[in-house]
Amino acid sequence: MTDKVLVIIPAYNEEANIETVVEKLICSYPQLDYVVVNDGSKDRTVAICREKGYHLLDLPVNLGLAGCFQAGMKYAWQRGYAYAIQFDGDGQHRPEYIDSMRRKMEEGYEIVIGSRFVIGKKDFSMRMIGSRLIEAAIFVTTGVKVQDPTSGMRMFNREMIGEFALNINYGPEPDTISYLLKQGAKVAEVPVEIAERAGGESYLKPVVAAKYMARMLISILLIQNFRKR
Repeated sequence: MTDKVLVIIPAYNEEANIETVVEKLICSYPQLDYVVVNDGSKDRTVAICREKGYHLLDLPVNLGLAGCFQAGMKYAWQRGYAYAIQFDGDGQHRPEYIDSMRRKMEEGYEIVIGSRFVIGKKDFSMRMIGSRLIEAAIFVTTGVKVQDPTSGMRMFNREMIGEFALNINYGPEPDTISYLLKQGAKVAEVPVEIAERAGGESYLKPVVAAKYMARMLISILLIQNFRKR
């Protein structure tokens, strides 16, 4: 089993960003392995990856983030990686924080979240307000304080890789973090800064974001009580 970190990069229509993201990893962080998981993109994302010879899983249809990420975790599981990190293909996640996240993992944690809010920055955006509501819901139901539950930059140890790879009932969302906390998973956070999206357009429009937050709150406060492994 390799003790290296696998960087899993879900990508859907990221032709404007994917080359920059992967080239930075290759040139500046050669100690990290990576795989781009193309989630049925309709633009040139997969063509760019093939032209450049990037490590690629090319899904034939769009599965959404949960299915796309699970494919990446299966890849990590089958190749024996000790750690895997979810890493956005839009250029917002910064690889310089991966080492500090791994060091935190080595203290005995199973999940480490790259937190935008753990250092106490003031932010009154809709995303921040929604994140605080989800944070409160997780605390009420688990007794654990997770300051940035909506962060997409999450590292998992070997056991958690297996959970995501082998069980269909897992998605990379805050309600799954809440569920895993209830199952006894040890979760930590380290401070990170997130870059602005370099190009393209985020799917998380205000209406979509509001629906997402509502769905997460309902799931954490109600549905997770009936969830089984």
